[in-house]
Amino acid sequence: MKKRGILFVISVVLVLAIILKSQYPKLFIATGYGAKAMATAVFVSNRDPQLVQRVDLNYSIVKYTRSTVDFKNKSVTTSLWGLAKQTAVYREGFGCCLLGESTIDSIQKDSFLPPGVKRQSIWRVPWPAGDLKKDTLFPEVDTLQLKKAIGNAFGQPDSDKRWTAAVVVLYKGELLAEKYSKDLGVSQDTRIWGWSMTKSIINAMAGVLAKQNKLNINSLAPVNQWIKDKRRDITINDLMHMSSGLKWDEDYGSVSSVTNMLYKSANCYADAINVPYSTKAGTKWEYSSGTSNILSGIIRNLIHDDRKYHEFPYSEIFSKAGISSMILETDAAGNFVGSSYSNATARDWARFGLLYFNDGICLGDTIFPKGWVNYTRTPASDSKGEYGAQFWLNSSLSLPDVPEDMFFCDGHRGQRIFIIPSRNVVVVRLGYSEEGFDHNEFLKEILASIKKLN
Repeated sequence: MKKRGILFVISVVLVLAIILKSQYPKLFIATGYGAKAMATAVFVSNRDPQLVQRVDLNYSIVKYTRSTVDFKNKSVTTSLWGLAKQTAVYREGFGCCLLGESTIDSIQKDSFLPPGVKRQSIWRVPWPAGDLKKDTLFPEVDTLQLKKAIGNAFGQPDSDKRWTAAVVVLYKGELLAEKYSKDLGVSQDTRIWGWSMTKSIINAMAGVLAKQNKLNINSLAPVNQWIKDKRRDITINDLMHMSSGLKWDEDYGSVSSVTNMLYKSANCYADAINVPYSTKAGTKWEYSSGTSNILSGIIRNLIHDDRKYHEFPYSEIFSKAGISSMILETDAAGNFVGSSYSNATARDWARFGLLYFNDGICLGDTIFPKGWVNYTRTPASDSKGEYGAQFWLNSSLSLPDVPEDMFFCDGHRGQRIFIIPSRNVVVVRLGYSEEGFDHNEFLKEILASIKKLN
């Protein structure tokens, strides 16, 4: 009996050891997510750590992580049951990145001040260049119905998990309505994560380079590592439309291409270009955060000057569009993480949407080349009308009660910028969850409050 008991204990220990070994990489991913999200929320968005833990990190395995915020060194260390931990650090101008094998001092030695609009000066400037809201009356707008529609987007944090942080509605380019969640500590000045809406910023950066004749979307992707194999046939257009043919795994619930890139690699571009060939480029659409980071690295190489690369989106896009709060975050190697990491106020996200609503023209400045927004809205082959060039589409009427011409930026946990040209509307919804949130019903109610004019 004693021997049998010993064997049982050994068997249990072995089983636990096997489970731990197989699940440990997931713990590493969870702590990486927790550290990065907490650091950005605290040091980029100036939010309360306890609220961030309760709201932002309250899902999946991440809810079991615990984070320690070091305000002196501007870093966050996140652990999970003492089995795994990761640290993220803040750098001025670059936002937050995971520390990896580097030291805090070596990471934080680099910083820069992004050029752009001075925040303190825009309060007295009329929208969209500034934050002074016009008292424009539109008789076709039912303001009470609109207010109700926006209010329906917000739930109580203790009763449901919609956790909408902010909604902004533009009509004919004017700031029509907005609402912020006091329960979530959000105001007009709070930077809110964009997650995969950052991919659409990569589209904007590519558009500017195309206007400057420094990027041709039909050219082969200039990636030296691909020259000797079948990946050499991948074009920039294939990457823009997520039809690269690379063997990519966009699974956030396991150890995959995307989680390794975001939470293990110090260089997202280098990690993404090492993904092997799978199928002929241009023939299969497959959502891939890796392609956005490949584009970010290509843009860096085309600019060929790191200072100019880091200033580029601020000087060429954000400052020209009146966007003053945006922070694009880089990885430890200095690449903009074009798949995932950007932060701005709701009004500034609305300004970004307005840039595309106005066909790339903002405040009298033509930012994109002629036809760029039409290119952006052209469906990728094999995407069934759901995806364009780093933007999502409604050509397939995935949102059935919303006009077919709507196109949008889409980010994790319900970040959206909806651009509806036929209705002269841009709608921003930002939040920390979208559980139970119906985007179709949300837009349907907003559009119903604005009488359709002939």
